[in-house]
Amino acid sequence: MASHHSLLNHQRYFERIGPDYRNGASVSFLDIKDTFGLRHIRVGKWVNKQESALAANLIFDSMADLANILRVPPELIGLRGSLRFAFGSGGQKGVQAHYSPAYKELALAKNAGAGALAHEFWHAFDHYIADKMFIDDSLLSPDDYMSTANRFACATDHWLADKTIVNHPLNQQLSKLFEVTFLSANGHEPHDYVRRSIALDKLQNSQYFAKPTEMMARAFEASIEMYSETHADIANPYLVNSTINSPLSKHGAYPDAKHGAEIYQALMAYFEPLGIAFDKQTNA
Repeated sequence: MASHHSLLNHQRYFERIGPDYRNGASVSFLDIKDTFGLRHIRVGKWVNKQESALAANLIFDSMADLANILRVPPELIGLRGSLRFAFGSGGQKGVQAHYSPAYKELALAKNAGAGALAHEFWHAFDHYIADKMFIDDSLLSPDDYMSTANRFACATDHWLADKTIVNHPLNQQLSKLFEVTFLSANGHEPHDYVRRSIALDKLQNSQYFAKPTEMMARAFEASIEMYSETHADIANPYLVNSTINSPLSKHGAYPDAKHGAEIYQALMAYFEPLGIAFDKQTNA
């Protein structure tokens, strides 16, 4: 019963501003699968019908808001039918959400996944796009081919390893996004955001904040939340939350406002034409 109240509280607390994509109606997880082109959805056996109904509406709106902000077709969120989604199932203890590269699955915990969707979507996208952006999508030697790090490396990892990029305008734009995020204005030094992330890891005696994939995921979600700060049409704390004015942001875990604006501009210079290309291929 406590979990049910928790989900209800989530709905009350996470007040959303945005278009009514559902025309006032409720949706199911099957509607989410079909609308966003997901490969598979699974809902945990401990999620009751009312929780499932509440969550489906929150998740549908969040995915629709993300597609809207990125100016891409909703079907792109499913990464060409490759992305699986789990709610209240297959989570890791103490983890609000995670992306599993082995299964290509984005999982949200039942009561603690709110606010993590944008972050985890980036991880899924980063993994998905790696073999389309780089000629050689393995980071290690053939002898190490079966290593987990090698098989599940992301585009961010390959870019920082100076792997050869497949010659395509979209890949060049994605490379510019990484450059804006990780490098200083002269393009030769690490950005202050990188230095702050390293310092945060030292402060917390961890190896998390300065991981390139995590830095890029935080940069992505921060840009999505900053959109809400500058555009009155969409604000969705279930999609992304606490990248602005949070304790972590005060410690420098996220790009500052100026850097965030630069990242958002680079983000849109990539995703908008990606959405147009996706539309053309889908409707060809």
